[in-house]
Amino acid sequence: MKITDKEIVTLKRSLLHDTEGVLNQQVEMEGRSSAYYLSMASWCDMKGFAHSARYLYEHSDEERQHMLKLIHYINEAGGHAIQPEITGIKHHFSSLREVFELVLEHEVQVTKAINNIVDHCFGVKDFATFSFMQWFVTEQREEETLARRALELFDIIGEEGTGLWTIDQELGKLHDIAGDKA
Repeated sequence: MKITDKEIVTLKRSLLHDTEGVLNQQVEMEGRSSAYYLSMASWCDMKGFAHSARYLYEHSDEERQHMLKLIHYINEAGGHAIQPEITGIKHHFSSLREVFELVLEHEVQVTKAINNIVDHCFGVKDFATFSFMQWFVTEQREEETLARRALELFDIIGEEGTGLWTIDQELGKLHDIAGDKA
């Protein structure tokens, strides 16, 4: 059975529409990340962890920039990027350690989502989007590494006595070092 040119065009449109859908899911995930980190930053600010708050406020801004990067790509490719509705963001945390455990957990989820998009693009031979997504692959490796280093501070320094104060100071330095690499 031979596939007609019209059927090929229809199939390509369907595959590109699927790509638009997975990219819009990532727009939502990046928007959720931004809101989540903003909530964490506010909690840290309220608890007096100024360096951790700055770290998370800046991280929230970075996630919003990731969302915008995806939105521009979708729209420039002829698709329609959808502004996500963000609800259900956690606002209260039991400890600074919990905040950074959740950061790592979330970054691992984002990495899985990025990898799924890349796999999808490769499978449908959307090499332009595959190439575009390579920036996100590299960025996610850096994000996960940074989240792991932040969490390691709790084990290395300990939370007793001036430990939390020291961890907060070191988180500010860690974020500054990561910013210098960008």
